[in-house]
Amino acid sequence: MNVLNITMEIIVGFFLLFFIVKFVGKKIIKQISPFTFIAAIVLGELLGNGLYHDDVGLFYIVYTMALWSILLLVVEFLGQKFLAVRGFFEGKPSALIKNGIVDREELKKNRMNLNQLQSLLRQSETFSIREVAYCYLEANGSLSILKKTKYQKLTQEDFNLASKAVYIPVTLIRDGKVLWDEIKDLGFNEGWLTDQLHAKGISSYEGILIAEWLEGDGLFVQLLRDTPSSFDGK
Repeated sequence: MNVLNITMEIIVGFFLLFFIVKFVGKKIIKQISPFTFIAAIVLGELLGNGLYHDDVGLFYIVYTMALWSILLLVVEFLGQKFLAVRGFFEGKPSALIKNGIVDREELKKNRMNLNQLQSLLRQSETFSIREVAYCYLEANGSLSILKKTKYQKLTQEDFNLASKAVYIPVTLIRDGKVLWDEIKDLGFNEGWLTDQLHAKGISSYEGILIAEWLEGDGLFVQLLRDTPSSFDGK
């Protein structure tokens, strides 16, 4: 292979890869979903394989990496616009523990056993399932853990206060779309949601970036930036 050719390919590939990562976004570095994990591997392989094949010129390296980047941007754009597309490519977190109870069906769905769950908990500095109120398996395979009150770092026992029930925040509206399954699981309905929003001076779902319900603390609402807020509160 001509030294000058490979030098040019490496230099162009280096800066092209740099700009692609900057342009596509930090998610491809963090690899927050199986899709972004695979996308990052393929992007590196396109560059690496192209550099060391004599029959692959600079044009084909630039073309394949640019095409792959365009596909990533299209998927990202569709994911921003449509929740169904976002869920398909990014996946959803799975609740492995709810209210301190291990959900064995969710373990089976995620092809996990109790030993693997305990191992992941220990890696998160949680050495007993009894400490956990809620545990979610994220799309990238990491665990998000909410401990029971008395096992949290600043416990109420430190202040001689009575223990309180632990509740997990539930997202009810995301990007102007109502998550009716979540509302149904809470035992609420459309009338209840409408009353909650009207109390905050909001009449439309479409102007809401996120609405989150937390038992004991009420409804938190954040509007889209281009939508004027008519309330001051949670």
